[in-house]
Amino acid sequence: MSAINLGRPPVRPGGLRSADALRALAESGARELEDATADRIVRWVAENFAVEHTAVACSMADAVLPHVVASALPGVDVLFLDTGYHFVETYATRDEVARSLDVRVVDVTPRQAVAEQDAEFGPELFARDPNLCCARRKVEPLQRALSGYELWFTGVRREEAPTRTATPYVAWDEKNGLVKVNPLAAWTFDELLDYATANAVPLNLLLSNGYPSIGCEPCTKPVAEGEDPRSGRWAGLAKTECGLHQ
Repeated sequence: MSAINLGRPPVRPGGLRSADALRALAESGARELEDATADRIVRWVAENFAVEHTAVACSMADAVLPHVVASALPGVDVLFLDTGYHFVETYATRDEVARSLDVRVVDVTPRQAVAEQDAEFGPELFARDPNLCCARRKVEPLQRALSGYELWFTGVRREEAPTRTATPYVAWDEKNGLVKVNPLAAWTFDELLDYATANAVPLNLLLSNGYPSIGCEPCTKPVAEGEDPRSGRWAGLAKTECGLHQ
C-alpha cells in the first residue's frame, strides 16, 4: 500500500510504445477478451503492459476496481480526480484505499484551485455551465495525467446508463491516446457490492445512503429506489456524462 501523493501527477519514465503499437494491442485484446472475466482481463494487461505504464481511474465511490487490478498489478497507480468539490465521505474513501490496498493513490488536480476558477469565471460555475466546469476540473486534468501511461482502467459498467450499454472490455482511446480497459463492464451493481463484501473492499458510505453514483457534492443528489442510478448526477440538467468517457 502507499501513502497519498498530493499535488500534480508524477512524471513517468520514457519508453512508452507508439500509438500504432498500442492501438494494435487494443484491437488484439478486444478480440481475445470478448467474453472474458474481469480477472482474465486484468491478467492480460499484466502480461502485456508494465505496471509503471498502467493507471486505474477511481472516483472513490468504491475500491472494487483498484482491488481487482492490484491482484495482478500490485503497486499500480490509482488516479483520483480531486476536483475540490468532493463529499467528505469520498475523501475518506480515498484515504482508506491508500491505507489498505497495494496501490499508489495519486491526486490529480486541476490547474486552478476552486477560488481561482471562481475569480475568473464567477462562483458556482458548475451551476451555470456544468460542461465547462467538468472540462476544467475533470477532463483536462485526467488527459494531462494519462499522457504518461500506455493503458488506463476504468470502472464503467454497462448497466449504469443507456450511454454505456455498449461499453467494450478493451478499446483504443483515441481522445487520450492510450488503451482503455473496462474489466467490470458486465457487472451489476449487486455484483459490485457482493465482491466488496466478500473481499472487505472499502466502500463510500454514501452508497448505502441513496447515492448509487457519486460525483462532486454540488452536482450529486440522492436517488429514489428503482430510479436510474445516475439520475442523481446533474439532476434537473440536460447532462448525463462529465466527458471523461465520451
